[in-house]
Amino acid sequence: MSVAPEIAILAEAALLVPTKPAGTQPAGAQPAGAQPAGTQPAGALTATRAPQVPQVTLGTLARQLRMLAATPERWWGLVQFNQDRSVKIRVEDQPEYEAWLVVLPPGDSGRDCDCDAVTIIAGEATEGAPGSAVLRPGPTRVHGQPHRLRGHGAGYSISLHAQARRARASGASAEPIIH
Repeated sequence: MSVAPEIAILAEAALLVPTKPAGTQPAGAQPAGAQPAGTQPAGALTATRAPQVPQVTLGTLARQLRMLAATPERWWGLVQFNQDRSVKIRVEDQPEYEAWLVVLPPGDSGRDCDCDAVTIIAGEATEGAPGSAVLRPGPTRVHGQPHRLRGHGAGYSISLHAQARRARASGASAEPIIH
């Protein structure tokens, strides 16, 4: 099965030039009012802050998903076809977000998904109830709530998903993901 046309469409839509994050400074530069290294005032106390996970917007998350979809060399070797069940495969695990592939075999009843953004890589899928609109390769779909993804058609469906990091309740169980 070839997915070259779908990947070419995604590559056209993706902006492959990385942007400079807001608030970054050139190497060696210090923020305004900062003391040079090693010159803390006498008796000054230093506080250690826990690192904070930057929050990403849905637009940034969708852009990251398009860029990831447009670089199949980063994930194509992870794809697994299982005719008996759907497969979820972790692709990226960043501090701000995580991304994974879902491979749905023909005739699969689907799987629940709580991603923030999804794009179909190959094949076709539907969301929600049977008979819903068919999703095809190319566009990125942004979600606001959990949904059910179902394969559509006679072939495998491969989709790429992303979710922004959120604080998880302690003891929350996560679905096993193939690495």
